[in-house]
Amino acid sequence: MQDLLSVMRNRKGFIAALDQSGGSTPKALLNYGVTEDAYSTEEEMFDLVHQMRTRIITAPAFDSQYILGAILFEQTMDSKIEGMYTSDYLLEEKGILPFLKIDKGLAELSNGVQLMNPIPDLDAILHRARERNVFGTKMRSVIKVANPESIKEVVKQQFDIGKKIIEAGLVPIIEPEVDIQSADKEQSEVILKEELIHHLNLLTEKENVMLKLSIPTVANTYKELTEHPRVVRVVALSGGYSREEANLKLKQNVGVIASFSRALSEDLNVKQSEEEFNKVLKNAVTSIYDASIMKN
Repeated sequence: MQDLLSVMRNRKGFIAALDQSGGSTPKALLNYGVTEDAYSTEEEMFDLVHQMRTRIITAPAFDSQYILGAILFEQTMDSKIEGMYTSDYLLEEKGILPFLKIDKGLAELSNGVQLMNPIPDLDAILHRARERNVFGTKMRSVIKVANPESIKEVVKQQFDIGKKIIEAGLVPIIEPEVDIQSADKEQSEVILKEELIHHLNLLTEKENVMLKLSIPTVANTYKELTEHPRVVRVVALSGGYSREEANLKLKQNVGVIASFSRALSEDLNVKQSEEEFNKVLKNAVTSIYDASIMKN
């Protein structure tokens, strides 16, 4: 793990988010050109999305020269690519570190935030992730209003679960997303940073986390976090921005790399030839890579 930790800390690149789950899968497929009449059961839907992810992961453009890690949905981790579990394929064939999305979605909006739903089978998921040679995990909460007490609750929940993930031998990606449509986004980000620093300062030298955050309204708001000794990496979600807009905003933030989902795959289509598909993916990958390293 120590060698992989050094890779994640020091190597140039970004993290590809391929972790759309049950609720967002139909939209991801539709953006890829697969309409809902192409499947009639959830199993068929997940087969189609695995085909899409397999096509992305096996493409020549999906290369460790640009990509440090890839975040997978649980069903993707348990599926295979060319006879290998997806996480093993990423690590052994591509040299890309696999992460697993472990949250069970968001609770109802309350006091301006959405906490994570309970994760009743957390220990079993983490055990299986270790068996599949997964490097780290990801879990998402959402902040919509600059409510200090609610933001404090979001961060505490993230770190409480994060410590269990560390105990299991994995590196947690803490993801308290601030909604980019929030009227007081900038204020939320100031409160969030202070809460994150508070919890980071409570970690021991053997406890390390990654942070996945919305690109801040004020550039370099999170610079202090990128320099914290307990932070392996700060990565940015695209949060609904187009790739072009997300890349422009990301370039202004020193030390922050991308972890884009929709912004990575927005121009891919099931009907593209392999040559065209790889060309489009290569353009996306290199542009996100450039935005991630240009100022680091």
